[in-house]
Amino acid sequence: MASWIQRQNNSHQAQLAATAVLSGAAVAGAIFGFQKFRRREAVKRLKDSIPEVNETHRAESLTEYGAVASGPHWSKEDERGAALARRAQEGDYDEELILEQLARNRVFLKDDGLAKLRSSFIVVVGCGGVGSHAVASLARSGVSKIRLIDFDQVTLSSLNRHALATLADVGTPKVHCIRRRLQQIIPWVRFDCRNELFGGSVADDLLAPWSLDDGDKGHKPDYVLDCIDNIQSKVELLHYCHSHSIPVISSMGAGCKSDPTRVMISDISVSSDDRLSRSTRRRLKLLGVNSGIPVVFSTERPGPGKATLLPLAEEEFSKGQVDELSVLPDFRSRILPVLGTMPAVFGYTLANHVICDVSGYPTDYSMGGKGKDKVYDTIHTSLLVSLERLARAEIGSQPVGLRLPMSKDDVIYVVDEIWRGKSALSNLPSRLVLTLWERPSQGFKPDPEWETLGQLVIPFKPEDLVCMTKEEATRHEKEVLLGDKNVKELYSEEILQKVKERRKEMEFYEQYRK
Repeated sequence: MASWIQRQNNSHQAQLAATAVLSGAAVAGAIFGFQKFRRREAVKRLKDSIPEVNETHRAESLTEYGAVASGPHWSKEDERGAALARRAQEGDYDEELILEQLARNRVFLKDDGLAKLRSSFIVVVGCGGVGSHAVASLARSGVSKIRLIDFDQVTLSSLNRHALATLADVGTPKVHCIRRRLQQIIPWVRFDCRNELFGGSVADDLLAPWSLDDGDKGHKPDYVLDCIDNIQSKVELLHYCHSHSIPVISSMGAGCKSDPTRVMISDISVSSDDRLSRSTRRRLKLLGVNSGIPVVFSTERPGPGKATLLPLAEEEFSKGQVDELSVLPDFRSRILPVLGTMPAVFGYTLANHVICDVSGYPTDYSMGGKGKDKVYDTIHTSLLVSLERLARAEIGSQPVGLRLPMSKDDVIYVVDEIWRGKSALSNLPSRLVLTLWERPSQGFKPDPEWETLGQLVIPFKPEDLVCMTKEEATRHEKEVLLGDKNVKELYSEEILQKVKERRKEMEFYEQYRK
């Protein structure tokens, strides 16, 4: 062994190999040392470039979503607005000035209504296109305590529909952007900004009473506006409000919509032509909520040439795990086209409902005639079937060829304009039919004069009809129209008075329809 080592030491090739290895190690060490030196110097230069935290250079913490918690440094105008807001909220803003700013609302809602609005506490969940317009309208109308809830920040694409954001607000949390802009307009309004994502696990905290000081125990929200476009959060919010008896109104989808005349308010149980509404309705039913939540939605239907949800590129599908493209779990991973005007229409409709409801201003929404052809076809047909049944019971045979003395347009007018798309008895908006209020003096026999003209008609006037649910009409037909009871025996004085007023209203409007 020793002789082999001695031979290798004397070998020229072995000496060259050892020299090469040592040289390589020396070069590698020099390279790694130089790289380490460069990294150290780069880190030092980077650290040196970071200014000290002071009034000029402020440090901001990031939220769990990677957004700045309070946004960029305020401009001089923002700082003046914030200072004015602080003074106004401390009482340094004359009451007469506030009432003058709210003068038009005051004469509309009266002093009592405006007082209710000013003392209310409203929560807006979702501060994007719909929510920002709703908040702006609520604050300008007199609501003095508003809690804003949204996890997102303003982006460049937000500016086509956001009510208050400017180019300088890009990267700013939406809740702070709204507060900063509105306090320059109505400085006495107090905003509670929650830069958070709403979910069932944090609902107790986000929808809790808001106490301004120790002497103010606060009260639960007078209204919650759902302006969320994420289905899971939306369902959790609506279910929480419904189960905790907190008044809530929900905005359905404004994306891909372009007809403002089709936007309406109705109970979620009868909302249609809206995918978001359909999905929300189905999920709420699984949680035991079938109705009782007003929604703003559009009856506009998709068609050739209209905007649709943009498809995802095939190469993205091929990568798998498409859900990972979403900003957050269960959020959309595809772009929904939005015409900038439509979120504003939805937002103002939400705010209008809340302003009227909180202030006690009378509202009586109908189902709306637009986009409800099938509904009114069904009501028109069911009225004819009902009259055929009543005539058969009276004459003992089927009145073949019986016709109605009113068109589908007349049905729409009676249901929509007179009865506001709701039952005269229960005020419910679903499964509606029209029925005669009282038995005609001539009974249910076809009119002889019309028969001479070859027409089979049971004469009645539109004001003879009332709107009921199908179940209510069945009972009414059995006990009043075919039975021996009269309406005074069967219904309360309140219902009798309501029917009397609506029939009188119909008589008045009939002169303009002829």
